[in-house]
Amino acid sequence: MKDKALQYVCSQCGHVEAKWLGRCPECGNWNTFEEEAVPVATNDTRKSVIIDSSGKVQALNEVVVEPGYRFSTGISELDRVLGGSLMRGSSILLGGEPGIGKSTLMLQMIAKCAQERSVLYVSGEESAGQVKLRAERLSLNLKGISIICDTRIEILETLLGQLKPQIVVIDSLQTLVCSDIPSPAGSINQIRACSTALVGVSKQLGISLFLVGHITKEGILAGPKVIEHLVDTVLSFEESGSGVRMIRALKNRFGSVDEIGIFLMTEKGLEVVKEPSLFFMGQREKKTLPPGIAYTAIVEGSRTFLVEIQALTIPAKSGFSRVYSDRIDAPRVLRVSAILERHTSLALNDQDIYVNVAGGIKLSEVSIELPLALALWSAYKNVSLPSQLVSFGELSLAGEVRPVGFSDKRVKASLEMGFDRLLVAKGTKLGKLINASAVSNIKEALSLLN
Repeated sequence: MKDKALQYVCSQCGHVEAKWLGRCPECGNWNTFEEEAVPVATNDTRKSVIIDSSGKVQALNEVVVEPGYRFSTGISELDRVLGGSLMRGSSILLGGEPGIGKSTLMLQMIAKCAQERSVLYVSGEESAGQVKLRAERLSLNLKGISIICDTRIEILETLLGQLKPQIVVIDSLQTLVCSDIPSPAGSINQIRACSTALVGVSKQLGISLFLVGHITKEGILAGPKVIEHLVDTVLSFEESGSGVRMIRALKNRFGSVDEIGIFLMTEKGLEVVKEPSLFFMGQREKKTLPPGIAYTAIVEGSRTFLVEIQALTIPAKSGFSRVYSDRIDAPRVLRVSAILERHTSLALNDQDIYVNVAGGIKLSEVSIELPLALALWSAYKNVSLPSQLVSFGELSLAGEVRPVGFSDKRVKASLEMGFDRLLVAKGTKLGKLINASAVSNIKEALSLLN
């Protein structure tokens, strides 16, 4: 081992140390240093990101943007998350759990794009035969799709320069290898060097590059954090139960990060969900709701839909109360229950609280606090809320109900879904809606339901 030079690289920020440290001095994370061989010194500048090799200074207002700089992927939900369409020369990092459908989504996308554009699929995890069998099972049109199963970065750089495809999919980033780096595939140095080289080439040649990445057991993208800064867009592919898949942007230089795309996994691949509220609301034949059920309208980017919040309270079995909630942050549930206990004398301190959201979607906006309070009150009192009631509003620690943004979108979505009764904060713009109640505090809101 004496003739083998080693170094320790932080898996989060890429900081390098000569010896192992428990805490990274650069990013502050613990136990992130990994042992790697020292890269061989080289004068090759290939791994530098060079967008324009001309080196000329230009006036920004004189830069000419060619027509067709943005184009559709053929999948409406993916276009929505990308900012409306795909940007030529952009780099997109797609991460998600194993088996969630990342490769399926990429195959469906290039099958649609191959009808009008040149595409290249780089497979490092499956053989060409395996990819073809999967594509045939999905009934995809294979005409126009090129594939290569070589993940050596030198070969790929040469190939991209010769073919100049318009769309390239790398499946996956962790399989790429650079011969100048002595570390194995998937290591920090390999991922950083290979991704930097590919992003540089794609920007020079105007290639739209998709990098499929793995995630760690903690749920974060594997590899150095610098990769997320290097690419233009970072997409997260998540499972939401019942075969529903959601894709959201964690970073997007060409659009909003508030948009989400919703798919349904079927035998024929991923299908676009046009009416998401049907998945996030329970389908019940009875007009009377069970206790603990409340409806609310949420806004995700340009899309508004209704969701069902479920709550259950039972006497604590272990002597002290606990909160079980993974779709709504547990601290938010604790805060809302404390507001109820303080301002409505609801004794939740000796109750185990269970909170869920139908369909498995995660909710984080403040507008869900009022319907969450109503669901907890309904579950504790064992009283059903009106079946046609939709509520939204923010709760202050003083028990006040405050207005939230995009009230017009929420009201419109509620009416379109057949809900004709609203409970909101005073000052909310309701338009011409007649059957609406505006309240100033949580105690007043509950008095209307008794």
